[in-house]
Amino acid sequence: MGGREHWHDGEHGAVAVELGSRLRKLRTSARMTQTELAGGRFSKEYLSQIERGKTRPTADTVAWLAERLDVDPDLLVTGISSRERERWEAMLARAEALSEQYEFAVAIPEFAEVREAARATGAKELELRALTGEGWARLQEGELNDAAALLIEARALSEDARFSDIERADVLFRLGACRYQLSSITTAIGLFDSALELAERSELPNDLLRAQIFRWRSRCYRRQRDWQAAREDVERALELAEGLSDRRAAAQVYFQASLVAEREGHWVLARSYAERARAYYEELADRENVGRLLNNLGGLTYLLGKPDKAIEYLQDSLRVLLDEGVDEEAAHVITSLAEIYVDTDRPAEAETQARRALEMLGTRADFLSEIGTAQLTLGRALLEQGRLEEAQETLAAADSSFEQVSSTSHRAAAWVALGDVAARRGDDREAARLYRRAAETLQDFRF
Repeated sequence: MGGREHWHDGEHGAVAVELGSRLRKLRTSARMTQTELAGGRFSKEYLSQIERGKTRPTADTVAWLAERLDVDPDLLVTGISSRERERWEAMLARAEALSEQYEFAVAIPEFAEVREAARATGAKELELRALTGEGWARLQEGELNDAAALLIEARALSEDARFSDIERADVLFRLGACRYQLSSITTAIGLFDSALELAERSELPNDLLRAQIFRWRSRCYRRQRDWQAAREDVERALELAEGLSDRRAAAQVYFQASLVAEREGHWVLARSYAERARAYYEELADRENVGRLLNNLGGLTYLLGKPDKAIEYLQDSLRVLLDEGVDEEAAHVITSLAEIYVDTDRPAEAETQARRALEMLGTRADFLSEIGTAQLTLGRALLEQGRLEEAQETLAAADSSFEQVSSTSHRAAAWVALGDVAARRGDDREAARLYRRAAETLQDFRF
């Protein structure tokens, strides 16, 4: 028993009070007075100090008291018996393993069961793991509001003195990722900043966590079109990831590095990063992310002037993602195909693909950017077919989607397309206004 519970000055007060409270409840349930429980080994006053959390009992004392009460010593220290704890830890480990395998829907009920049991018994360490695990799994499943609520609860719990700065940093990182998905980009950056500060001041190993924080913060800067900051963060993430033996972390960072390089116009470098990420994912047999990388490579190949080869990559990507049942990601690939069809004078095919993408995306809040892109592509396809009223309506919907995710550059693209509609109608004044609005917005933006 002594090997399980570790006392530290920072956590002593809270844990001692909880232990004392449990001791008092168990004693009264056993219908014993303090004198009877002390049994001549301790004074009544000493036992009273323990019950009030004023004195820290040794491991031997806890074991002796537990024996007198006929309970597991761990029940006094943690609120649950050794057998119960082993059961909940096994369930948590299984849920965490399922999450690592992207089986989030299966992991969620197991996390939830442990969370409720841990809360009922006061096992705060298990509760925090369950909260953060369930919050992350629900985030991956697109249940953003539920994920945020769980992670906010985890953040409050992590302030308990028993938890380390690394545990607090991990919670802030996950909450930051949730805020990013909810398009609260400024809030997300603030959370990542705080998580990074906690991680960097900790003396515990945390290279993987810092790599993940840099990667996600880079995504925020990319959304804000702050390419320099995005590049600096992804370079830091790469330095950390290359020193780890975690191939998945390295693959994720190389994927992000590819996206940043692409946005900066370094297409050959972006393709090199994408190929590195793809190779890692293939080693991991992660077909879903291989499909995402094929989509990325298709876009880069198109930018490098090879539309037919790009379409091959995208069709391969689509087959993989549909086989894996990742409809939202497959819809993103279909939109990429539609964009190429618009640019290569195949508007009817572009319309068919864009409508298919929108049907697959539905109304998920965490895919508003993708929905907006599909709407923008559909609007351009309709415009090329001379269907101006439908194009106007669809492009306005795209602008609304982009407004909700605070994507200024995408809104500018929608305004340019709306300007093209006005120009086709002969309304040169409205067209000029929309073009000017787009240009001024992008001029004011930080590149």
